[in-house]
Amino acid sequence: MSQKQANAFSSAIKSVVGVVLIAAASAGAALFYQDYAQLGGAHADPAPAPTPAPDPIFSPLEPFTVTLNSEDMTRILYVAVTLRLADSDSAAVINTYMPEVRDRALRLLSEQLPETVQTPDGRAKLVSGLQTTLSQPYEPAPKPPKITDVLFTAFVVQ
Repeated sequence: MSQKQANAFSSAIKSVVGVVLIAAASAGAALFYQDYAQLGGAHADPAPAPTPAPDPIFSPLEPFTVTLNSEDMTRILYVAVTLRLADSDSAAVINTYMPEVRDRALRLLSEQLPETVQTPDGRAKLVSGLQTTLSQPYEPAPKPPKITDVLFTAFVVQ
């Protein structure tokens, strides 16, 4: 091989190596910037993993049977209620004071009119009344229970 051919061969190899290095550098830079963009920049923290929602806390009350009086008739209300509570402290208060909880609910239920509780609006007002009444403090508990919803699991007027 002549000196001229050797120089040409060496130049060709250098060119091929240069092209391969440029291609590798370009691919590496593209991957780096793709990861950089996905993270939102160099100083961005990765998004925190979503925390799972806590399990709901329900406290069912034994069913109630109440006599409802109106001017022209006497009816019977059979209702089962479940309370949805905000936290375990509220569940503890409800369970500890269950006789008082039931008494408050019975008193409110017995004040209802049969014509009213049979309407959707009347049941909605009853839910609101039960939630307000049962959320009042129970003495000597330091704080009242947090009742987030009152659910009817049975509701019959006869």
